[in-house]
Amino acid sequence: MVLQYKEKSATRWKKYPGKDKIEGSPNKYDFRLLSEDKTKILAEKGSYKKVMKRFRQIEFFKHKK
Repeated sequence: MVLQYKEKSATRWKKYPGKDKIEGSPNKYDFRLLSEDKTKILAEKGSYKKVMKRFRQIEFFKHKK
């Protein structure tokens, strides 16, 4: 899975480098989650908290036996 972010006013998505490497707080940005090959959107544009919640749901069911 690929996590991307952009400023709310920007148009281009960038690969997310980590919470401590972005300028300011995550509240200034929009986030989205894509499949590994970047063809399918797994979580639409939203807040960091919302996208990470979906990320954890996917990981839970991927490793559930």
